[in-house]
Amino acid sequence: MDGTRFSPLTDHAQGSQPATAGQTAPNPRATTALALYFSRLGAPMYVHERVTLFAVAESIARLTGYRNAGVFDANEPSPGHVFFVPDDTLMLGEARELGIHSPCQLYGAVVPYPFAKTKAITHQLINTHATRPHGWSTVFAQNVSNVVLPGYTAFNIDDARAAAMRLLPLGALRAKEPLGDGGHGQAVINTITELDVFLENLPTEKITRHGLVLEANLRRATTRTVGYTMIGDRSIAYHGTQRSVINNHGVSVYGGSHLICVRGAWTELERLPMDAEARLAVTQARTYDRNANEYPGFLASCRNYDVGQGVDAHGQWRSGVFEASWRSGGASTAELAALTAFAADSSLRVVDANSVKHFGKPRKPPPGAAVHFCGNDPEDGPLMRYTVITRALRHAG
Repeated sequence: MDGTRFSPLTDHAQGSQPATAGQTAPNPRATTALALYFSRLGAPMYVHERVTLFAVAESIARLTGYRNAGVFDANEPSPGHVFFVPDDTLMLGEARELGIHSPCQLYGAVVPYPFAKTKAITHQLINTHATRPHGWSTVFAQNVSNVVLPGYTAFNIDDARAAAMRLLPLGALRAKEPLGDGGHGQAVINTITELDVFLENLPTEKITRHGLVLEANLRRATTRTVGYTMIGDRSIAYHGTQRSVINNHGVSVYGGSHLICVRGAWTELERLPMDAEARLAVTQARTYDRNANEYPGFLASCRNYDVGQGVDAHGQWRSGVFEASWRSGGASTAELAALTAFAADSSLRVVDANSVKHFGKPRKPPPGAAVHFCGNDPEDGPLMRYTVITRALRHAG
């Protein structure tokens, strides 16, 4: 690898956009190796998440035929022909240092600012004088305002309270920490007093740096998943639903995804039969996706959108994008299972894939399941993670 050093993959528990102007898009056929990359701003990971990330890298290596070279050593220069599997969305400068200029070079995404990889970008600011981070795109927030729930993002306490005062007449709101995932870092707020209590337990520096999302709370909510994934010359698009489970600490958290996947891209997805609610979710996710390019330097091969649908405090049914995930996440093993199935059988048209997270006493996985983790996570307790294909439809004739 031209002197570039990699760490071996050993103990898992330990561990289409155009090219930028003036640059030539890398030839994916020149790529020979794949490497995991732990980014500078990557969020902390549970052991089971880290193990599953290694499984994602191994799946991509098998799918592409790239040599699995282990963990990339960021202290060494990139040879330019490595396919990266990052733990998190990459910052633009970091990606450029790695030689990444195209979505063909990674499973994930690149954004120009840290806040742009979080749910903070989903909503508008309370007014034109509101505090905002450098690089904030007012245009993006305006353009997606009709496909998200009523809400605001705030970067100081005063703006957060002003946003809550405007939203509470609509009923209960949900406060979300932008870096929270899987249902963590959220609280339902019914009064300003409850918001003040919530803010007292949230460091001011955390709000200033990452922001705080305040949006209408939904009851009897369903979270739909819509996405598009490209690896090399293979791609799928999908829609589906998420499931919530109670973890070992008695908290409701993300428990997996059921994806209905089609070979191809957004156009092929929209041709699938689906109910009106699913079709609306796809339309809203695509609007959010198209506008992501308002952030300069944005590129992604992994585009996943959570869309919430439910009833607000006044009984009105609502639908809106919660957030984007442009990195390896809970649905990734299902995405890769579908991509692998399509690669193995050219007659397949639609594949249903399920990623499952089961907390508590281990149970026998279903036949044909690929188990990614089964054991005791030091922080999350006993759990099992697996993926299984549950349906495969072939072309007629």
